[in-house]
Amino acid sequence: MSEINKEDIKQEVFDLYDDYAHSRINRRDFVQKLGLYAVGGLTVPSLMSFLMPDYQERIQVKADDSRLRSEYINYNSSKGGGNIKALLSKPVEAKKKLGGIIVVHENRGLNPHIEDVARRAALAGFVSLAPDALTPLGGYPGNDDEGRTLQSKRNRDEMLEDFIAAYEFLKEHKDCNDKIGVVGFCFGGWISNMMAVRISGLDAAVPFYGGQPAIEEVPKIKAPLMLHYAELDTRITEGWKAYETALKENKKEYTAYIYPKANHGFHNDTTPRYDKAAAELAWNRTLEFFKDKLN
Repeated sequence: MSEINKEDIKQEVFDLYDDYAHSRINRRDFVQKLGLYAVGGLTVPSLMSFLMPDYQERIQVKADDSRLRSEYINYNSSKGGGNIKALLSKPVEAKKKLGGIIVVHENRGLNPHIEDVARRAALAGFVSLAPDALTPLGGYPGNDDEGRTLQSKRNRDEMLEDFIAAYEFLKEHKDCNDKIGVVGFCFGGWISNMMAVRISGLDAAVPFYGGQPAIEEVPKIKAPLMLHYAELDTRITEGWKAYETALKENKKEYTAYIYPKANHGFHNDTTPRYDKAAAELAWNRTLEFFKDKLN
């Protein structure tokens, strides 16, 4: 990553990247608009390098970590994409059955960062399963730009079925204690909310900056929720007030946090939108929530 100081970058640049990362503008328009902020010693290439994810240096739990047993498996999603690939991880030293956590990726498939998050969850004492909703199209292609393009070709309701099927797979797994939670980020946050709507037996759901379900769906929620939002992520956070009202009216169990001065994607430590204090606090809260609900 370049030597650009994050504090010197205008918020509009992060908002522009958010538009690009969510396919509201294409790469050509992104580069063109980025040129408006290439002033002083900044250049468009240096800004591009600064904003793009760094998967090589930011992995916290390596794929070959000796404390874990991680492997790729496949499970059946008959209502979704068919045969779905997923990363299954658990602690090597586990002496009993563990709670299960479905880890749901962003809008670009199962990239190295989400695999890392899944391993972090396993290291905290759970069986984690991180599916790749791009499996029917060949899987995560190795870079996020192509991943976003592929994911846009899939129906999101069919992808929801893939993650519901992951719940069914993990619930029957020999190492799981029958209690299942879900955590998801961005697109995965919406999936997490919708799994709480669709799965009456879900034990916990933690959406990170995820789109909210339709208000009329809220009465169906049975799982306790922990919701994480970013103050500067107005695109997502503006839907929270109505969602919270519906949760209260329907007497649902929930806890919600809005992290001051944080951007959408603040938990993702591979991009400069990462907010270390907010990310660590949110993740620690998430793990404590899962330990309470899944053990």
